[in-house]
Amino acid sequence: MAQEASPGYAYGQLERALRTASSTEDAEVRGRARAKAGRWRAVLAGMADGTLAIGSRAPVADTPAWVTLEVAHGGFATGRYLAETPVRAEELAAVPVDAPGGTDRERVNLGYLTDAGLAALRAALATEAHRVELPEDAALPVVAWLLDHGHAEAALDLVAELRPLLHRLRLAPLPGAAPRASGALVRLATVGEVRETLRAAATKPAIAAMLETLRVWHPLYDRLVALWAETVDGELPRLTEDGVTGGWPCRTWPEGWGSRRAQWLADYATACARHKGSTSHRQPKGNFARLYRALTLCQFASVKLTGRDVGWIRRALANTITKHGEPGSERRAALRAVQAATAARPTHAELAAVLAGRLDAYPGDGGLPALDPVVEPADVVPPHLVAKVTRALEAPVEELVARGVITSGDVLAAVLPQITAQLMAANVEDERLAALYAQTYAAFRRRRGLLLLDLEHQVRFEELPWIRALEPFRARRPDVARAALQTLKQTVLLALGSFPQAILPNTLVRELGALAKQAGLPMPLLEELAADIFVGTFTEKWRTAAATTSRVLAGTLYARYYDLPDERQWAAPPRRLFRRTADDFATVCDARAGRRRRSVAGNGMVIEQSQILTTHNLAALAETLELRSRLGEAGPELAGQAFTWVVRRLAGQRYWNKHLIKNVAYAWRQAIFFLSFCGEEEQRAAVARLGELVTQAGLDERFGPAVRGLAAVLEGARFSADGTIPDTSGRRLLGWTTGPHWCR
Repeated sequence: MAQEASPGYAYGQLERALRTASSTEDAEVRGRARAKAGRWRAVLAGMADGTLAIGSRAPVADTPAWVTLEVAHGGFATGRYLAETPVRAEELAAVPVDAPGGTDRERVNLGYLTDAGLAALRAALATEAHRVELPEDAALPVVAWLLDHGHAEAALDLVAELRPLLHRLRLAPLPGAAPRASGALVRLATVGEVRETLRAAATKPAIAAMLETLRVWHPLYDRLVALWAETVDGELPRLTEDGVTGGWPCRTWPEGWGSRRAQWLADYATACARHKGSTSHRQPKGNFARLYRALTLCQFASVKLTGRDVGWIRRALANTITKHGEPGSERRAALRAVQAATAARPTHAELAAVLAGRLDAYPGDGGLPALDPVVEPADVVPPHLVAKVTRALEAPVEELVARGVITSGDVLAAVLPQITAQLMAANVEDERLAALYAQTYAAFRRRRGLLLLDLEHQVRFEELPWIRALEPFRARRPDVARAALQTLKQTVLLALGSFPQAILPNTLVRELGALAKQAGLPMPLLEELAADIFVGTFTEKWRTAAATTSRVLAGTLYARYYDLPDERQWAAPPRRLFRRTADDFATVCDARAGRRRRSVAGNGMVIEQSQILTTHNLAALAETLELRSRLGEAGPELAGQAFTWVVRRLAGQRYWNKHLIKNVAYAWRQAIFFLSFCGEEEQRAAVARLGELVTQAGLDERFGPAVRGLAAVLEGARFSADGTIPDTSGRRLLGWTTGPHWCR
């Protein structure tokens, strides 16, 4: 029976968005929350009226799977076509008034199929004056190319497939040249995106208020104190252990005091009208407010001041003079000089505006060739602004990882299509078509994945009708395959070396799969399954990956720690017609997990066993890419990094929730995999160092059993069925459990 997605998640997301929209005072955050709420309303409405089938690879009724959809968090399609955009004025201007079509978009698209329209598309291809933001933008240029090269039948077939959506979708590229790819150089964001982010920077209200106080209210306050100090008979008041000592204010009125009073009040009124951020001068019981109120009552000497008022003036003067010095004194002047220097420094928002101005010199849709011209002087620009600018730096992937721009496998996957697109397009002999092909691939990789049920798979690039139409014209060049293999190997080593504690994320797995296909190296690469929608079935590639794991890791520390079955257990049963599932693999995973009932946690236990049996792609990559020797060299360091990450994460959290323990167990598994390629002495040294780290972090009581379990297996012990080692306190570390975890 087909699985159905529950609307409960969507209701929860809608409630969360509405709560944010109604509670925040930030207009920008409120706008984003309202837009998010609108998307979730569309999801729920579509699920209710049957126009959305969440979980299908074609979730919108009467819509082909290849159409690019708006997708909310969690893979829920909203029903909106991203390529259904308003027609631009310049598009309509190129279409005759009497052009056929029921909508402006249809008239524009049909206009591109006329002689004049096709000529315009050919010219855009010839000059590469086109930008593909969505995959659909390449559809009609492909039609023009096919016609131009004598493939009229293929062009007509493509138009026939597109015809039902000509009235809705933008199927031609935007004007303007796309940035030229620079070989193996990538960037995380364009110059234009970074520039927009920098210009949106604003000074925090608290910082703005502090600067206003330093720049405006402190100078006014010093003048106010000096004004009252003029009226003191004798020494200025001070605070001592015996209370306030010194003369009394309002005893003498120097010549011109009244005009200076009037000028100060006028300056104060002007400042109040212009500056609203700081409230330091308005604190009712503050020295500033007391002296100001008294000054307003002193129009004619002190006739309106009571003895209590004068006492408060004296106390306020004593407070500030004792703390900061007399008006005009070196002590007070030195303090104000320091504060003035602080106030004179540009704010981070002002510096961000300067950096944005410097970025105006670079094309907005390209990358930044070098940082120094933008972020100098380095001692003035704060590190977080440098980090923002660095997102636009165009550099080798390795450099961006070293600079901390690429911080995870997901981020690596986001930039990798910039390289993969060039490799994919290299098999297209026509250079201009190759440029369009590369842009289309990059746009396709920006599509958000859908929530899929019943073993469905995401739409593949070659399923786009215009890409499928070009397949016969792509050559299989050996040099491109070699370049793809080299890129694949470098990417895998970079991901493992930079983030050894993390499993390869789904986005990266998909990109590695594309590279493997381009290199002619099919391998069973697996995506991480979601526990909340898992139905207990696996496709045959999981069994294939398990067989690879059992073969690659036979007799190793990993095999002993996780009790891997023999490779012969995974001999594929006779194929049945239309068979898609590996039921024997699912049975083994279920038995190893010991799941008693279906639940999210129970599903997680089964999925974790599937990852253990397949190493979640590590064994397949190690064998296919011949990485064993490299892993043997780097294994101790990679395992050490993963173990260190585990200890730091646990030590940094007082409460160990399920999510933390799951990630720790995944990192633990990665470390054991890396150690399995090392010699026994290196393994013992790594486990000993791990024990020291755990002891130093004070985690012996809670996490010590995991360390002792690993050490015992290293010396030949085996875990019993319940994951313990008899006569020791050692335990096997797993991430998922349906009950309380032993280390919590």
